[in-house]
Amino acid sequence: MSRPRIVIVGAGFAGYRTARTLSRLTRHQADITVLNPTDYFLYLPLLPQVAAGILEPRRVSVSLSGTLPHVRLVLGEADGIDLDGRTVHYTGPEGEEGTLPYDRLVLAAGSVNKLLPVPGVAEHAHGFRGLPEALYLRDHVTRQVELAAATDDRAECAARCTFVVVGAGYTGTEVAAHGAMYTDAQVRRHPMRTGMRPRWMLLDVAPRVMPEMDERLSRTAERVLRQRGVDVRMGTSVKEATHDGVVLTDGTTVGTRTLVWCVGVRPDPLVESLGLPMERGRLLVDPHLQVPGRPELFACGDVAAVPDLDRPGQYTPMTAQHAWRHGKVCAHNVVASLGRGKRRAYRHRDLGFVVDLGGAKAAADPLGLPMSGVAAGAVTRGYHLAAMPGNRVRVAADWLLDAVLPRQAVQLGLVRSWSVPLESSSPEVARVPGRPGRPGTDAGRAGEPAKAPPAGEAAEKRPGGESAEGRPGGEPAEGRPGGEPAKNQQAGESAKNQSAGEPAKNQPGGESAKNQPGGESAKNQPGGESAKNQPGGEPAKNQPGGEPAKNQPRGGDAKKGPSGSPRASGRPRRAVEAAGPRPARGGSAKPGKASRGTGAGAAGKRPTASPGPSRSAGPPTEPGPEPPAHQPPPGPDIAPGPVRRTDGRAEEGDS
Repeated sequence: MSRPRIVIVGAGFAGYRTARTLSRLTRHQADITVLNPTDYFLYLPLLPQVAAGILEPRRVSVSLSGTLPHVRLVLGEADGIDLDGRTVHYTGPEGEEGTLPYDRLVLAAGSVNKLLPVPGVAEHAHGFRGLPEALYLRDHVTRQVELAAATDDRAECAARCTFVVVGAGYTGTEVAAHGAMYTDAQVRRHPMRTGMRPRWMLLDVAPRVMPEMDERLSRTAERVLRQRGVDVRMGTSVKEATHDGVVLTDGTTVGTRTLVWCVGVRPDPLVESLGLPMERGRLLVDPHLQVPGRPELFACGDVAAVPDLDRPGQYTPMTAQHAWRHGKVCAHNVVASLGRGKRRAYRHRDLGFVVDLGGAKAAADPLGLPMSGVAAGAVTRGYHLAAMPGNRVRVAADWLLDAVLPRQAVQLGLVRSWSVPLESSSPEVARVPGRPGRPGTDAGRAGEPAKAPPAGEAAEKRPGGESAEGRPGGEPAEGRPGGEPAKNQQAGESAKNQSAGEPAKNQPGGESAKNQPGGESAKNQPGGESAKNQPGGEPAKNQPGGEPAKNQPRGGDAKKGPSGSPRASGRPRRAVEAAGPRPARGGSAKPGKASRGTGAGAAGKRPTASPGPSRSAGPPTEPGPEPPAHQPPPGPDIAPGPVRRTDGRAEEGDS
């Protein structure tokens, strides 16, 4: 008799607990596979401490292969489920595609950032759901304080050291509390020339901070926030986000460069493609976490609407505590469906909640007992150490070092703002500027990023608030929230200083005034494909300020640049979902996760795109498509290769 095949989609709180419990219950009598885009389980409650510099990122990342014995790990994103054929289609991190057959399927894909129809938020705000977003926020806050301390302009200083957090739930409250402590410590060591201090704002339409908690704990959290100078505004939210600030619902305009979006989460859109009964985006299951009519299909965590047996007619909330317990019950019921043991209905007992407010301050109600102050801080950290499935000693060591040593306020620059767009169905994976080429080409090595487009080809508007107006390959204009300053950026000068290769304003892909497709103009014309050794367009070999022309297709073919067409030859799906619509078979195009299918019958269909020409080939016979209007080119910190100068001196960063 063959061993049953169990596939678990997702390794968050629910998926990780399911896999760990199944590994123990099956006793090596089943093939257990976990499909996840990362090789770690992320302990989300401690993510604000990563952004505040208390914990290093690897402390909250628990290795899947190291802690899940006898469980196979497959790196990839599930983007299609064939319920009738019992297969899961996925895309790997380097664009490869595969299929996993199953006898039992557990959906635990988790949740993503919740978006509201607020103008400008998707372009200028950043979420807080994964390590890339936490690392970006830490770098960004550090940079803004350093720039504010260096300027004599009071208006600029005030905008740079103002940080707006939207959403006063667990995450938003902790981000504001830890962030205020972090920036105050920076200013104590490096006072601002204008005499100002950092200002944190916490906004929410709810009547009080953390409305889901006991009112006494809510008052405790708000008191701690106000003592640290946080401007708490309840009944207020963002009406509009602009490049230099936000407009609040009360009519107030606040100048800021930082907008953190913590209004909540929504289930992963994967479950919407199944065509099964839903409840507010969550898959309806019975109390045994099994999908009615599908005995082989289970769901748990944030993607499952699990009936609350203690409150008839309601469903368990989307919290880590419930997801962790879902996983254990789900594992027992999966094993029971294979003929071993009895099924269990999910019931829970509220153990209380804990909120770490930084330092020795916290708010907690273990077993319904409200606590605050040092006692609550000890209970909170003790709970986190007990709940973590690994890295406990390292976390405790970091806490000890933080108590006796000052924090290192440095920006690593590893994650750029366009790498962590708010509207992402995979916040745990940062977007990358390039994509793997097709096998057999010179760019076909796995993970090799495509080269940057020539000067002038950058799209004018970038996700995350970065505007490339006249700044090819550089940073956005000064004053964009979520973006980077453009001062003193090499190869990022404004369009005023560009030589005769200046593209017409607002033309995507560096399209010249001649309106040539793909940015390719008539020969020897400035702004498009220039003649050899002519300034503008794509520079010739050894010309400063651009890529060598050798082996580069002229005219800025979008298929090779980092802002090229989606996944034409193995690029991961989540890395390009914000770049624009993806071509599908039959000529239709569906953006983002819509390509997963619209139902069980369509789940197995895969969209494809025509492969682009090899980078080693000469100029294409036909001009390539224009890059998407919102696809960002790589920033200056992601060098496409060595840059040569003609004055004989080595450029900074040359190998």
